[in-house]
Amino acid sequence: MASNSFGNIFKFTSFGESHGKAIGCIVDGVPPLIPVNEKDIQVYLDRRKPGQSKYVTQRKENDIVEILSGTFEGKTTGHPIALQIKNEDQRSKDYSEISTQFRPGHADITYQKKYGIRDYRGGGRSSARETAVRVAAGAIAFKVLENKLTKSIKIRASVIQLGPNKINRKNFDWNEVNNNPFFCGDPKAAKNWKIWLDNIRKNGNSAGAIIEVVAENVPRGLGSPIYKKLDSQIAEALMSINAVKGVEIGSGFDLASLTGSEANDEIYPDNKGDYYFGSNHSGGILGGISSGQPIVAKFIVKPTSSILTEKNSINLQNEPIKIKTKGRHDPCVGIRAVPVAEAMMAITILDQLLEHESQIGKIEEYV
Repeated sequence: MASNSFGNIFKFTSFGESHGKAIGCIVDGVPPLIPVNEKDIQVYLDRRKPGQSKYVTQRKENDIVEILSGTFEGKTTGHPIALQIKNEDQRSKDYSEISTQFRPGHADITYQKKYGIRDYRGGGRSSARETAVRVAAGAIAFKVLENKLTKSIKIRASVIQLGPNKINRKNFDWNEVNNNPFFCGDPKAAKNWKIWLDNIRKNGNSAGAIIEVVAENVPRGLGSPIYKKLDSQIAEALMSINAVKGVEIGSGFDLASLTGSEANDEIYPDNKGDYYFGSNHSGGILGGISSGQPIVAKFIVKPTSSILTEKNSINLQNEPIKIKTKGRHDPCVGIRAVPVAEAMMAITILDQLLEHESQIGKIEEYV
């Protein structure tokens, strides 16, 4: 019953700890003859890797991926693909003091209670370092989607709120996301965030964030009623990312403020024998099944728990202590969650596409 795997048909199992020799994953359920190589995966990893600005952890990891199995002559073989990323810049001594202490907001105390042992170096298995292999598995999912569908699915994410500071939708441009260190589509907001987060960072504190991830051109009919709803699978995928504490689909919690007449996405016939929706409060999913509209999800990442502000806690002897966490930490861990969110969305959609094909067959308009 180990919970180290995600997915049903397209499935990956991750391994490794923050300060171990390496992290990696086994990706299974990959169709054969998909062109993929290490350079294809590296492009995605380079967006997530640490140390790229002063607004993220200064740990220097190149995150170079190695394909150990599952490909031959540049194509997938249909067998498990093993991926490995070596850890290069561990500073385990930064964590020696907390070997007998519990950091507030971290998984230290729950891991110790559950297993009777924990790797205190950088959080071990609970570290956000694990998300690198999710991005690597997601890169393979993107490659499969590109080769299975003639109508390309477009998956993009952006930070839309940093601490209390929200974007202005009027300024939003997807092309701006990769032009600033915050993965933000509002360049004006990103400019203001630099000053705000720099003050937070210099004070040894941290901030939370809200990320929006959008999947466009998703075929109609993906997902299932009741227990494997597409939205429940997406929520699970996003909720499994480190430090995520809430997920919304479509208008989410704002729907509580609307009436039924406002919330319903009205349907109209078009002049091509098809139909369209007048709005998208449902976030592209109805009854657990994709409607063909853009799938829109938002999730909140809590403030980084590792801060230099002294806090109350206990040690292994259950004695009260004061603690502040040393080391190199993201002042806002939500920033680097953007490529992770895109990867988890791609993995989920591909998995649901393969499940649809196993029960019903190929979606004709997309093959």
